[in-house]
Amino acid sequence: MNAFWKIEAWRILIFVVATLLFGAGIDNYLLAALVGSLIYLAWHLHSLARLDGWLSEYRTAEIPEGSGIWGRVYDRVRGITRHHQQDMDALHRGLERYQQTTKALPEGAVTLGPNDEIELINEAATSLLGLKVPQDVGSPITNLVRDPQFVRYIQDRKFSEALEIPSPINLHVQISIRIVPYGEVNQKLLLVSDVSRLHKLEEIRRDFIANVSHEMKSPLTVIKGYVESMMDDTSEFGLKWKKALSRVDQQTDRMCRVVEDLLQLSSLETSPAESPIPVDMPCLIRSVYSEALELSNGQHGIQLKIDETLYLAGNFNQLYSALSNLVFNAIQYTPERGRISIDWHLDQDNHARFSVRDTGPGIEHEHLPRLTERFYRVDTARSRELGGTGLGLAIVKHVLQRHEGSLAIASEPGKGSTFTCVFAPQRVVDKRVLKSSA
Repeated sequence: MNAFWKIEAWRILIFVVATLLFGAGIDNYLLAALVGSLIYLAWHLHSLARLDGWLSEYRTAEIPEGSGIWGRVYDRVRGITRHHQQDMDALHRGLERYQQTTKALPEGAVTLGPNDEIELINEAATSLLGLKVPQDVGSPITNLVRDPQFVRYIQDRKFSEALEIPSPINLHVQISIRIVPYGEVNQKLLLVSDVSRLHKLEEIRRDFIANVSHEMKSPLTVIKGYVESMMDDTSEFGLKWKKALSRVDQQTDRMCRVVEDLLQLSSLETSPAESPIPVDMPCLIRSVYSEALELSNGQHGIQLKIDETLYLAGNFNQLYSALSNLVFNAIQYTPERGRISIDWHLDQDNHARFSVRDTGPGIEHEHLPRLTERFYRVDTARSRELGGTGLGLAIVKHVLQRHEGSLAIASEPGKGSTFTCVFAPQRVVDKRVLKSSA
């Protein structure tokens, strides 16, 4: 038994003795017991009132002193308060360190709450996003950064890739935004950095490739014309150099294809997006299918499955280029007697999907993330032998980006590959609705 309980036991004993003496003096023990109990209860109520008064002003008031059981209660409350204050001090120091750390970051940092409301902002974020402290704290980020791409980025919750947009306060500054979810209540850390220099370098690279490709086109056309003329020469000189000229002609053709693909890539990267119009995808896919049959020349089994009501808002020529690239690649890399399936349908989430499945050699898993890079080849020798430029899938990726789509690749060595173009629901057009509104 600790000291507090000993004091309380002695207090009770004194009350009992005093009650007995008082009862003997008035010759009424029942009345004495009642009076003693009321006095003891009044003391407890007084102590309870003191505790209640302190609780109502605990931030500024001192904890009451007491003895006995109430001394024990006050002592425990004092210990809890002390530990709470220590925890609050530690939390405050941690918050100060966090604020100092985020303040020192060269990147902008904004912490977002469960409903995308702003909780903390560092200085870099104020200069890149135009946010203000403390006025904007507590406001939803989409109410302040109104760029449609950013709003869609927040709503879609697809934070695996960064978003690049012009700064809301300076259109000449290009910023990169990445969101990292954390915590258990849907909190997020928004990181924003100035990528204007990289953006400018990328523009210079695109312009350089476009200019070089354009300048190469005319000389290659001239060279090819002379080579073809020399190959038609039936003289002794022509026959002697026919094999060499044939090789030159093949390489010239390859260079022309590379130049054409580079020019197409450059156009996709630099030209402004056109207003989308409904594209008759069944007609487009059947055209690709017809060319695929000619290219295959009966060497493959090609199956076609099309949703005839499913149109897409976009650009016909760009979509044709992307889809034909995937189908022609499947034919080129699938061995004779292999099977190729072409499918166009709407999935359960209202995404339009164009899939090309083949029974070719398949692709090792480590190559899949890099397939859409320019000039990346899994088998360089075979790709060149088949006349590939290494730019086809890069073109597909850029076309899909312009059509709010993405490319999914699934492959297993020895079992073939599946390339799937996935288009966002807002791009989907129902042929029946289109006809009814015409």
